[in-house]
Amino acid sequence: MSGEIAPTGKPSGPGSSPGLRASHADRDRVVDVLRIAAGDGLLTADELDERLEAALSARTLGELAALTTDLPSGRATGAEPKDTVRIEQVHSGAVERVGRWVVPRRLELAVTFCKVTLDFTDAVITHDTLRVDVAMTGKTLTLVTRPGIEVDTDGLRLAHCRVVHRPAAAHPDTPVTLRIELVGEKAHGRVVVRPPRRTFGQWLLRRPAALPPAQGLSDRP
Repeated sequence: MSGEIAPTGKPSGPGSSPGLRASHADRDRVVDVLRIAAGDGLLTADELDERLEAALSARTLGELAALTTDLPSGRATGAEPKDTVRIEQVHSGAVERVGRWVVPRRLELAVTFCKVTLDFTDAVITHDTLRVDVAMTGKTLTLVTRPGIEVDTDGLRLAHCRVVHRPAAAHPDTPVTLRIELVGEKAHGRVVVRPPRRTFGQWLLRRPAALPPAQGLSDRP
């Protein structure tokens, strides 16, 4: 049938039917679309809560598609990810990827004495694996993660450098949406993997910076 809408808001391809069962990955994509839309002011907090609950309990692609039909088409995947992005920087300002940046399939870091921060909190993720080739000396390489993102540092060679790994708190049922593989060499400084920092209000309430969807919904009255 022509004109069918996929969960991301784009027309679905041949063989895709609203009656097909939705997978965890399908639900995760819609959750990302809804969260980005709320961040852009397109949804109120109440609307976001209602749609997140509906997305997480949706059984078919049609039920998911209905949650994004009034949102700009393809908002979460409007920019196609690049196969490889190379960053070269020596003795200059900090390197940062924050906000709604599109995660490439491969990232090459050739950096000397420059702080590097890769914040995946609001990043646009369109695939399940990111390989980061590290050739970095000095300063700190920081990866800010969210529930569903795993970081593998086993392929990283360290010289006078240490790894501080504090993964984001995740509900046991949270599926893995992105696996980050760090390979190469990091000399001097640190590699830090951590969740987003809490706001002052979250700190007062002793709440984490970001709750995984299932946990956040289960806490609702």
